[in-house]
Amino acid sequence: MKSRSRIALVLVGIMAASVTAAGTDRPQSEERLSFQAGDSWNGRVNLNADVAMAYGIDQTLPKRLASWTERGYIPHVMTGVSWGEYQDYYYGRWDGKEHLDEAQMQKNGEKIGHGRDVYYMCPSEDFGRFLCVGVKRALDAGAVAIHLEEPEIWVRSGWEPGFRREWQKYYNEPWIEPDSSPDAQYRASKLKYFLYKRALGQVFDFVKQYGKEHNRDIKCYVPTHSMINYANWGIVSPESSLLEVGCDGYIAQVWTGTARTPNYYEGAKKERTFETAFLEYGSMQNLVRASHQRVWYLNDPIEDNADHSWHDYRTNWESTLIASLLQPEVWHYEIMPWPHRIFQGKYPSTQPVKKDTSRVPIPKEYETELQAVITAMGDMKQPLDKVQWLSSGTRGVGLLVSDTMMFQRFGPGKSDPELGSFYGLALPLLMRGIPVESVQIETADLSPYKVLLLTYEGQKPPDPKLHLALARWVNDGGALVVVDDDMDPFHNVREWWNSGDQKLATPRHDLFDKLGVGRDAAGFTKVGRGAVVYMAGSPAALSHHRDGANQVRDLTKQAMNAIGLDWRESNSIVLRRGPYVIAGGLDDRHGSAEPLTLRGRFIPLFDAAMPVVSEFTVKPGTRALLVDVDQMPEVGVVAAACRVRETKTSANDISFSIDGIDNTNGLICMKLPAAPKSVMLDQDALDASHYEYRDGLLRIQLTNQPAVRRMSISW
Repeated sequence: MKSRSRIALVLVGIMAASVTAAGTDRPQSEERLSFQAGDSWNGRVNLNADVAMAYGIDQTLPKRLASWTERGYIPHVMTGVSWGEYQDYYYGRWDGKEHLDEAQMQKNGEKIGHGRDVYYMCPSEDFGRFLCVGVKRALDAGAVAIHLEEPEIWVRSGWEPGFRREWQKYYNEPWIEPDSSPDAQYRASKLKYFLYKRALGQVFDFVKQYGKEHNRDIKCYVPTHSMINYANWGIVSPESSLLEVGCDGYIAQVWTGTARTPNYYEGAKKERTFETAFLEYGSMQNLVRASHQRVWYLNDPIEDNADHSWHDYRTNWESTLIASLLQPEVWHYEIMPWPHRIFQGKYPSTQPVKKDTSRVPIPKEYETELQAVITAMGDMKQPLDKVQWLSSGTRGVGLLVSDTMMFQRFGPGKSDPELGSFYGLALPLLMRGIPVESVQIETADLSPYKVLLLTYEGQKPPDPKLHLALARWVNDGGALVVVDDDMDPFHNVREWWNSGDQKLATPRHDLFDKLGVGRDAAGFTKVGRGAVVYMAGSPAALSHHRDGANQVRDLTKQAMNAIGLDWRESNSIVLRRGPYVIAGGLDDRHGSAEPLTLRGRFIPLFDAAMPVVSEFTVKPGTRALLVDVDQMPEVGVVAAACRVRETKTSANDISFSIDGIDNTNGLICMKLPAAPKSVMLDQDALDASHYEYRDGLLRIQLTNQPAVRRMSISW
């Protein structure tokens, strides 16, 4: 209570000298903001971004890509790697051989499609070569980076003839039905994982060789859902291994469609968009942290399901956006996919949607809010020493996860349908304000963490190296919480812990042997300078029980206490990034802490009017992106619902170029030391009805245009 109140009072105390105004030009070469589009540029999609990713590698690509390049965007190309408009390949028009037997197929013989005759593919080496032909078209057209989107094989597939052939080659034995046993499913998933790793490697090798031959540095990225979502939805993808085959980074495809997937917490199943998105984004950052490769965070102002209302889209987008901004190491964003469907489409006006529900264009307020937020997103490259946690629970807590979580989602003994083995451990901490992070077993650097949670229910360690690393980490002072009842049928799959000289019933036994802990040592055990806390229980079962979350919290408190780490709860997660304050109020109302109140001068960017408020309280469910006016320079743009570039400032005047999305309401907020003497737009004086000056802030209202105009203000 006392520390939180103190933060509220001193929040606006010290101005960071390195803070830049929102209108200051960001270096386009840093590619901070991007978007993907299937169509050509027009004024209604004149986005404030650095990179345009033209989607698809068909014959129309060069013309579409040129339309964006001509508008000054850096040209990237994205295409689906598991599905797309690839009928030339299916029907043999590419190489004279029909390839429909590579379409992913379920047990009942039904092909798994993405609409019409667009199929998810089981990728042969021929398919990899086909993709290279289309990618070459993109490179010849001037693309400086290639994005191979969504390498996905459904766990319910594996009956297609192409997969059967690959099984024979990979395992050197006849194919067996993937749902015939846990071992068959696990082995099928390992093969699926390999196939897309191979396919991506083929294309990336081709791209790098092309770049070498043409003296061009061409980057290769993978836009992909988080491993957490893929496991939840029943999809296998080579998530953590892609850096091994030439991937230069990822786009974390987290949006309302993934994050609203319901999960269980304290026995209640519901959508938890903010909390789920926070966990998904964190898992993607963890993939690249050790390698220092790039990750963009995707947000989508609507979603693929066209039957939600604009209000639903808007509030859920705000939740995913805040979840993404609460990851301070990331400052690259895909601001939206498919802008044409956002700014030119029509969606339901109200919820619930009925047959007679009217469909309307995007509301004017939402257009303005989006543009103001995008301007701020381009200004999120803040030094980490300018990052301050204003409200959170104990930090330095991680939950170990493996790609093998995707391997146990189908067939006999499959893991909990709502992925309770993961959420049963993660949500009890996050809902009390502890910013727990997914820690990828395959690539993890354990050093940032003081407490780690682990279960082998629903996932398995791919090799025993993790156990040696964990043993060192615990002995050096880490606290490990293990929750596992050893009842997972997938413990019996043919793997390293039960093969050769190893004859263990579960990989947990190997871990405890490495730690020097009795295999059945329930409760607390001191290990070196650290500790292990073990409970023989099922995380999934705990997620379905009203008191299950408290049990997880009690175990974690015990682990923290053992290493001298304080347990702190919070009913919000609030982060300062330079002049921006990002706030997420948690929906768990059982905590006793008072809500955090911020005092100063703030512009809430989720309000299209962009008012200045002197007090802001972070309540349960609050989502807020605030501009701290007093942390901005004394002269300059502090918020703008348009694109601001080429800023020039002198003693008594400032000028900059503006453009925006056609026929949208623009709003510019500026700090000035005195009332303006003149406000000029190009060569004309702006009518005084379009601006006002109050308390050191000039607010200018205008109608956005895609044409670049010059604004000049003197005082």
